[in-house]
Amino acid sequence: MPANKNLERLINEYGDSLLRMCYLHLKDYHLAEDAVQETFIKAMRSYDSFGHRSSEKTWIMRIAINTCRNIMRNHWFQTVRNNMDIHIPAIGGNPIDELHEKNSVTGAILKLNARDRKAIVLYYYQEMSVKEIAEITGKSQSAVMQRLNRARRRLKKILMEDGYDENGLETGN
Repeated sequence: MPANKNLERLINEYGDSLLRMCYLHLKDYHLAEDAVQETFIKAMRSYDSFGHRSSEKTWIMRIAINTCRNIMRNHWFQTVRNNMDIHIPAIGGNPIDELHEKNSVTGAILKLNARDRKAIVLYYYQEMSVKEIAEITGKSQSAVMQRLNRARRRLKKILMEDGYDENGLETGN
């Protein structure tokens, strides 16, 4: 398949999923868009060496997660994120972030630490199996199950603190 057609297919198949996953990982819509673009560039450069030892979805998600990690390791990202956390309440925040955080589940997921957030996003949003998540993260399947169970408990606690009961219904707090 020609490179342009292959890129178009990858974008159509995985673009939205990658954007959601990168947004939940980076907590910034514009950085997530950059991460997705960089993911597709990396995928196209290395597609010929992709050995199909895993599914294409697992492979491209792994590239995206590593791209997000690289962005988060960047000194600029850490400095800007720390400054944004300090100044957001004073200036009203990013309207895109506010729109996404109105969804209580998304807002609760964004409050999780990065490892818990990754497990929840890959399992529920990307509908990946525990085995696929283990391949992406380089962890054992039992470690992934433990992470998912911990993440679910933390997510439940956050939702209950935000005024939701055991069944996910608002309690009116």
